[in-house]
Amino acid sequence: MKIYTKQKLTFDDFLEQCSESGLYEFVDGEIVEVCATRNHDDVADFVADSFKDEIKRLNLNYVVKSTAVLRTITANGIEQGRKPDVSVIDRDVWRSNRSAYSALEEPIQLAIEVTSNNWEDDYIDKLDEYQRLGIIEYWIVDYLAIGSREDLGNPKVLTVFVFLINPEGKYQRTHFRGSERIVSQTFPKLVLTAEQILTA
Repeated sequence: MKIYTKQKLTFDDFLEQCSESGLYEFVDGEIVEVCATRNHDDVADFVADSFKDEIKRLNLNYVVKSTAVLRTITANGIEQGRKPDVSVIDRDVWRSNRSAYSALEEPIQLAIEVTSNNWEDDYIDKLDEYQRLGIIEYWIVDYLAIGSREDLGNPKVLTVFVFLINPEGKYQRTHFRGSERIVSQTFPKLVLTAEQILTA
């Protein structure tokens, strides 16, 4: 990741400056370029393609995007602009203002982060922000087993974590490994194992 701004910007500044080009997030008042390896992209693309196939097969009212920006708020009330690796969004919400560069402020159906060197963002910061926004389902795909031993075990094991919002607005976590079939609230009929995702 490379930080491009020296002065603190507003969220509107971020949207204006990063409306069409590159992959960027807005973190602590600065524009941050999001860089990913080919392996990371392959994993994200595999999941996105699987979701698109399921949406088409069952005629579900969702769209799948890798460019959607979410306006989140930290525990300290700071506005952030997050761009999940994969976003599943209600089609009507997405199409309500198709000419807009603005970020989505309402919770989306499902956000996925594929871990990279800044894995703590996914496990800590984004987890908290997505929970605050009320995103119904959040996946962390740790295809590098790069997270903490507390999360991945000792020795560390490649894992897909699925977080679902409970009635109190808190995430409940389930993990999937190896040949275990992912259980998704958004895609209950999806037939996809952790191994298929983690080795894409």
